[in-house]
Amino acid sequence: MFAILGLIAGIVVGVVLQPTLPPGLAPYLPIAIVAAFDAILGATRAYLEGIFSDRVFLVSFLSNVIIAGLIVFVGDQIGVGSQLSTGVVVVLGIRIFTNAAAIRRAVLHA
Repeated sequence: MFAILGLIAGIVVGVVLQPTLPPGLAPYLPIAIVAAFDAILGATRAYLEGIFSDRVFLVSFLSNVIIAGLIVFVGDQIGVGSQLSTGVVVVLGIRIFTNAAAIRRAVLHA
């Protein structure tokens, strides 16, 4: 219940304050969102399997976002940022769909 309330509070604060993202960080936001979504679906899958750990979720969430951001940053520094961004999205996309399929099987028993 606290997670849902936190999500609602975060949306309200975002709508009211309308924060701006510095242009230098703009390439990293989509990657961070995809990495965070992967961690959230992984946590949902673990919860449905009865093996959820809040510590594992927190470490997974933060490490996914940081590592994905660092990969894109390094790619930008060596001139292949868009290729590495695509690679990160593909890898995380595969994990997202794998977790989504496991969640579907657990919820629908199909």
